[in-house]
Amino acid sequence: MLSNGDRLQAARDFLIRYRTDPATATAGFAWPRFDHFNFAFDWFDRIAERSDAVALAIASPQGHKSWSYRDLSLASNRVAHFLRRHGLGSGDRLLVALGNRVELWETQLGAMKAGCVIVPCTVMLDAAELRERMARSGARAIIADDSIAGRLGAPDTGWTSFSVDTPRPGWIAYGEAYGEPASFVPDRPTRGADPLLVYFTSGTTAQPKMVTHSHVSYPVGHLSTLYWIGLKPGDTHLNISSPGWAKHAWSSFYAPWLAEASILAIDQPAFDARFVLDQIRDHGVDCFCAPPTVWRMLLQEGIERWPVRLREAVSAGEPLNPHVVEQVRKAWAIDVRDGYGQTETTAQIGNTPGQPLVAGAMGRPLPGFRIELDGAAGHGEIVLRATDMAAGVMLGLQAEAGAALQPPPGGIHRTGDIASAAPDGTLTYIGRADDVFKSSDYRISPFEVESILLEHPAVAESAVIPSPDDTRLSVPKAIIALAPGHSPTTETAAAIFAHSRARLAPYKRIRRLEFGELPKTVSGKTRHAQLRERETGSRPEGEYREEDFGPRGVNASRSG
Repeated sequence: MLSNGDRLQAARDFLIRYRTDPATATAGFAWPRFDHFNFAFDWFDRIAERSDAVALAIASPQGHKSWSYRDLSLASNRVAHFLRRHGLGSGDRLLVALGNRVELWETQLGAMKAGCVIVPCTVMLDAAELRERMARSGARAIIADDSIAGRLGAPDTGWTSFSVDTPRPGWIAYGEAYGEPASFVPDRPTRGADPLLVYFTSGTTAQPKMVTHSHVSYPVGHLSTLYWIGLKPGDTHLNISSPGWAKHAWSSFYAPWLAEASILAIDQPAFDARFVLDQIRDHGVDCFCAPPTVWRMLLQEGIERWPVRLREAVSAGEPLNPHVVEQVRKAWAIDVRDGYGQTETTAQIGNTPGQPLVAGAMGRPLPGFRIELDGAAGHGEIVLRATDMAAGVMLGLQAEAGAALQPPPGGIHRTGDIASAAPDGTLTYIGRADDVFKSSDYRISPFEVESILLEHPAVAESAVIPSPDDTRLSVPKAIIALAPGHSPTTETAAAIFAHSRARLAPYKRIRRLEFGELPKTVSGKTRHAQLRERETGSRPEGEYREEDFGPRGVNASRSG
C-alpha cells in the first residue's frame, strides 16, 4: 500500500513530467485524496530522510546563510516539543508575525507537527491591529520578532508570547526551543480536513475576513502553483512577497518544497531593486516570481545590466501589464508569465511553460481546476464548483473566533473577479466585480485602461475609477502616481491625455486626471473603493479634464 508521501509524489511527478504539455497534464491529472495528511511529517521529513539538499537560503545585506532539509526537519521537531511544553497542541491557534528569517520556516513546520493552527500576520501591523487579530482569530499564543514585541510591550493576560530576539519581561525566549529533543511523535494523526491556516484577507473594501485552509487545501493544492511556475527538483526559486500574506505561502513555502527545490528568501529593511537583481545573478536563480509593481521597479534599474540564468519568470498578485512582458523579453529574452489565484485558493489559472503566451492574459485553467464564467457567453465572474474542491480551495470563511466556519455557499466559490474567455480557452482578467463600472452604457475595466496608461513613461502607477457625470452617468478618471523624474504639471497631464486618446477607444479613454499617491492595503493592493467614495462629481482642486485641452493636447485656457 502506497504511503501518503508516495501518492503525493506520484501526482507531483506526473505534473513535472508534463510540465511543457499542458493539454496532457490537465487531462490526466487528479488530486490525490487523503483522509489523513501532515505536510511536515508525510512530505518534508520524507525528503529530509533521503536528501541533504538546501531547503532554504536567506540573503541579507549582512550576508547569506542556508539550511538543508535535514536541518529544518530536526529544528522543527524541537519547535514542536517547545510548543507542546508550553501548552500548545491540536487545534490551538498560534499567531506568527515574523519576517524572512529561519525561525519563520521552523515555526510553520513545527506548528504543523504539534497540530497547531497557524495565523500568519505581517510585521507591518501596529499594536492595536495585532491585538485585534489575536482576539478575532482566538489565538492562544504569538511568536514575534523584536519589533512586534516592542510594539506590544507586556503580553496581554491569557496569551503565551514567544520572542525570537531580545529577552523581554513576560516573553518566552524562542531560543529555548533549540534545547528540546530532536525527534517528535504527534499526539494523534492529522486529519486532512483539520484546519491548518487562518489568513486575514487584505480588506480592500471591508474589514478583513478570516480564510481557513486545511492540511490538504494548501499543502496539496499548491501542486497547481508548482505547475504554473514550472518548478523542478533542484531548482533555486526566489519569490518576492512579504511573510504574513498568502502569496508567501504559495511560493516561499509549499510550491518549492513540493518540487524539492531550494527556497531563496531576501531579508532587507526596505526593498532594494539592485540587491534583488544581484541575488538573482549571484545565486543562479532558476525561477523568479514577483508582483508587477516589483517587476516595474526592477526594470527602472535597467535589468539588462544583470546577466541571469533564469528559466522561469512569473508574476501574480495584480494583473500583469503587456508592456512589462515586452520590456523583460527584450532585456532577458524570457517571458514573464502571469497567473491568477486568491488567498482562498491556490493558483487557478496561469500561463504555463508549455503554452504560447498571450501578453495581458491570465492564461488557461491549471491542472485540477475547472473554471466557469458566471455571466454572458465568454464573460463573467470566475466561479469554482464543489466538484473541483478536492484540494486548492479553502475550507471556508470565519467572521470571529468561535463562529461557525462558513464553507462556500451551495458548493460554489465565487471569486468576485470578472474575466473574459477567448475561443481557445485563454482567460483575460477584467477586474473586480465591484471595480468594473459603466460609462454611457459601456462597461469599463479599470485594469485595461490602467495597463495602457502604464505604458506612458511618466506613469509609475495608476488607478482608474468612475467619476460622476451628468451626461454619461460616469466617466473614467485616473489617479496617477508619477515615475521618478516627472512633475505634476499641466504639460504632463496633456501628454497623458494625448497618450490615452491615441491608445484607447473613445468610450474607454480617461476624461479626468489627478496626480497623487494611491491608497494601498497593507499587502500593497490599491484601494479603488476608497478612491471611488471620495468622488462627488464636483471638480476638486488639481483635477485636469480632457475638455481643458485642445486636439493637440494644449491647455485650452492658455492656447489663445
